[in-house]
Parts: sequence; structure tokens; C-alpha cells
Amino acid sequence: MRRYLAFRILQLPLILAAIYLLTFFLTWVVPGSPFDKDDKVSDKLAMKLMAQRFHADQWQSFLAYYPLRIVRGDFGQSMQYSDWSVTDIVKSALPISMALGLFALSIATVAGVGIGVLAAVKRGGIWDFLSLTIALVGISVPSFVVASALLLFFCVRHPWFAISRCESIADLILPGIALALLPMAYITRLTRVAMLDVLSSDFVRTARAKGLSRAAVIWKHCLKHALLPVFTYLGPAAAATLTGSFVVETVFNIPGLGQHFVNSVRNKDQTLILAVVMIYSTLLLVLNLLVDIGYSLLDPRISVQEKAAS
Repeated sequence: MRRYLAFRILQLPLILAAIYLLTFFLTWVVPGSPFDKDDKVSDKLAMKLMAQRFHADQWQSFLAYYPLRIVRGDFGQSMQYSDWSVTDIVKSALPISMALGLFALSIATVAGVGIGVLAAVKRGGIWDFLSLTIALVGISVPSFVVASALLLFFCVRHPWFAISRCESIADLILPGIALALLPMAYITRLTRVAMLDVLSSDFVRTARAKGLSRAAVIWKHCLKHALLPVFTYLGPAAAATLTGSFVVETVFNIPGLGQHFVNSVRNKDQTLILAVVMIYSTLLLVLNLLVDIGYSLLDPRISVQEKAAS
């Protein structure tokens, strides 16, 4: 366990360095400049001075200068927002995105597991049909379509929710549902398939023969084993939900980090792009590591080394 953890932890800076280099070169080769749209900068000399200020005049200068600031926890100055540093943007926007992601992940997990279990227990019934519908809609329909439909129906046609407001948990219901639909679809199908497999196991028949009630067998014995594939999926699902709210935040005008990232790509704000990519990449790597460890703890029959080898 310790050797595996040490190996994975040593991998983190190498993977993050590769992600940084790839993101840096992608942002550099894209045509355009964050200073092109600045009406205050009409003189080429002034534009050159601003590029030198951000070390964006030559890629060698930017590549050598910016990583040192990231290591010190300083993401530098935003090229788009002249009065804001990237660190200030992250501090103000990241909690909103995290709250939305956790809310959506909670909806996806609770609803997905519950519907998946009922679909397996009542196979061929209404719950099974509902799970199939959720899976079909969640996987097939993009999140921006779901978000736009919810916004049109519940905010325009029937104004039950406010538009472009993020002041309470109620304001996160619609964007949370839009963001949760895709992971809920996968969790529902994974739970259903795993439960059907567990329900046909020998230990289930033994537990029933000992006189345990059906509900006790399902929720206390079967569910633990059926959650193994779901738990494996929760790692990338959590990372995708916590960091993949770009479109949903833009549709509902939520001032989260995803919306800032979309604006930074439009304006080629290199410092903000690199900061968001590095933060989200770190979250993804850490969550996947925690899932690998938790997987072995949830099922003692599987060691961490075996999980890594598979």
C-alpha cells in the first residue's frame, strides 16, 4: 500500500508538468492575442509593452516565467481582467463551481443508485423502464440542451426559479439537475447491472434461507457488492461533475470558474486558462487516486496493487 501510494504521488508532478506543457503550447499556437480587443491599446509599442509585462512577448520567456509563479501559489495577473489577479478570480469562483458540482454529484448518486436498485429488484416493471429512459436521455442529450430546456420551461414559461442568480441552494436546483443527468444515467445502469448479478449469487439465496427479509438482503448485503462498479465510476464522475460545468454555468449565468474559463478561451487569457487547467487536472488526479484507495478498502479481497495492475 505504501509503495503504491508513494509511486502514485511521485507520478503527480510529472503528469501535471506534461499537462502544463501541452496546454501552454496549445494556447500559444492559437492565433490572436488578449490585447487585440483592448480599445485603449491602439499603439503597437504600447501593445508590445503590455506583452512584455505579462512575459507574453516570447514563448520562451513565458514558459520559463509562469511555472515558477505556479509553484509559489501565485497564478499571476489576468490578461483579460486588468484589475483582478488570477488567484482572486479562482478564490471567488471556485467555491461556486465546487458547490454546484457537489450538489449535482449528490443528486446523481442518490437518485442513480436508488433507481438502479429498484430497476433490478422490479425487473421489467415501471422502475426498469424509468432507468432505461434516464440512461437513454442522459447519455444522448447534451447538457447544454437539457440546461436550455430547463431554463426555458421553469424560468421563462413558468417562472418558478430566478434567472441568473446564485444566492441560495434553490438557485442551484436547475443547473444541478442539468449537470447531474449524465452521471446519473451511468450510475443507474451500473447499479442495475451489478444488482442483477449480485441477486443471482449463492450468498443471497443463503441469506434468504436463514430467514432474513428481502429488504435486509437487498439493502444490507447486496447493495455493498453492487456499489463496487459505481464507486469506480465515481472518481472520474466526481472530477467531471466538479470541473465540467462550463456550459451549464454559461447557460444559467452562474459566476463560477467554468464561466471564467469559457471567457478566458474566447479572449485567449493565457494565465487564466493555464490556472484553471492545472487546478482541474490536479482535482482529477487526486480524485482518481482516492478512488483506487477506496476501492481496495471497500472490498478487502482486492488489493491496491491488483487494482493498479488491472
